[in-house]
Amino acid sequence: MSTDQRPPRASSGIFRTKSVEQSIRDTEEPEHGLRKSLSAWDLTVFGVGVIIGTGIFVLTGKVAKENAGPATALAFVAAGIVCALAALCYAEFASTVPVAGSAYTFAYASIGELPAWIIGWDLVLEFALGTAVVAVGWSGYVRSLMDNIGWHLPASLEGPDVPGGTFDILAFLLVLVLTAILVVGMKLSARITAVVVAIKVTVVMIVIVAGLFFIVGDNYKPFIPPAVTPEGGGSNWDSPLVQLLFGYEPTNFGVMGIFTAASIVFFAFIGFDVVATAAEETKLPQRDMPRGILGSLLICTVLYVAVALVVTGMQHYTELSVSAPLADAFKAAGHPFYAGVISFGAAVGLTTVCLILLLGQTRVFFAMSRDGLLPRFFSKTHPRFRTPYRPTILLGVIIAIVAGFTSINELATLVNIGTLFAFVMVAVGVIILRRTRPDLHRAFRTPWVPVLPIISIAASLWLMLNLPGETWFRFAVWMVIGIVVYFAYGRGHSRLGRQGASTRS
Repeated sequence: MSTDQRPPRASSGIFRTKSVEQSIRDTEEPEHGLRKSLSAWDLTVFGVGVIIGTGIFVLTGKVAKENAGPATALAFVAAGIVCALAALCYAEFASTVPVAGSAYTFAYASIGELPAWIIGWDLVLEFALGTAVVAVGWSGYVRSLMDNIGWHLPASLEGPDVPGGTFDILAFLLVLVLTAILVVGMKLSARITAVVVAIKVTVVMIVIVAGLFFIVGDNYKPFIPPAVTPEGGGSNWDSPLVQLLFGYEPTNFGVMGIFTAASIVFFAFIGFDVVATAAEETKLPQRDMPRGILGSLLICTVLYVAVALVVTGMQHYTELSVSAPLADAFKAAGHPFYAGVISFGAAVGLTTVCLILLLGQTRVFFAMSRDGLLPRFFSKTHPRFRTPYRPTILLGVIIAIVAGFTSINELATLVNIGTLFAFVMVAVGVIILRRTRPDLHRAFRTPWVPVLPIISIAASLWLMLNLPGETWFRFAVWMVIGIVVYFAYGRGHSRLGRQGASTRS
């Protein structure tokens, strides 16, 4: 092996990197390896299952009325392009380093241990919070369906968002059931997800096809409404960070309103990166990971654009409701039956969103534990199911309790900033690993490196700047806590650090 082909030696500092070869060897340890059972189809189903959630039923109309009008379809395209840029970077890493942990593992192999810890800490929050928020949303849809048939829960068990409610029993039970499914095995999770996703996509297609018959051409005029500057001063913590820092005021409507809308509808795309957390459990990751990541993103983008065009064609954007725009558009057209279909599709669909977000979190936690940055107790797999059952049970119970007792709608934007931060780190990692390990076999190569990753970084940062200053503050607090935990525990227990110390001695 020539000098330029030898894996780099890990440094002893906080930026020591874990070689790709070592990461793959760790997956071969009997007690710490995961069962390979997933195909490209399973991965695509996972991606579609987690991406399509309430966004497609609610966010399209809300953004059309408040930010972009009929041009909301273009906002989905813009957000989809930002995700596609990141997806190309994820696809290269996931096919080159087919190890659980997603962006955490990628950062460890390219940037260093502390950045990897930070992104892992970020992902744990992102997936946990996302699971709890979606579980609460699912509970709301199910209660609505129950009310339609005359079933009612006691007020005290409807959750803290309901007057007189203290505990959301439905959200709590959902997370516990999904936790049990994940413990039993990935293939069972994939089969259940496939059935639910089939139902969810069928509902979306019914809505799109039915809506085509109620489109009125005049509702698309003007397709890009005149620009309007939103009310409110730049000193409000709810204002976008770009406004607080530079005084730039994002506009609603107009051409720039499309990009303002894109920073909002980006919520609807969150989840495709979760596919990368299942790389270690994929039969042929070098071939199937790129297909799963890019395929699921393409399918969802097409569906989002179609729904946006239908809802703005059925009802003029100024008349759309904010809470349930798609359902109310059908009611306005004289077809309330479809409103029930939409509620059913949303309730069914959100189960897979919760399942796959919980899956993503447990895999990141498992990978960090296997590296010693979290207690190694959590990195042992189940002797029969070969799943990371210990972190799955621990995190599942915690998230179930959080979903049951907490009203966390205000924290939902933390999921968004966490995802974009991961996008930035992965794009940086692709550039660095191309320079430090040009010898690595890459089954999928991100095109136009470093230009495309740099564009991805810039696009992600722009969307991050459009998030509220309050969100940035909460995110910074969580990151500071994470750095303290790393220096208090992770750095001293790192397997990579101990291996380096034993080598030097």
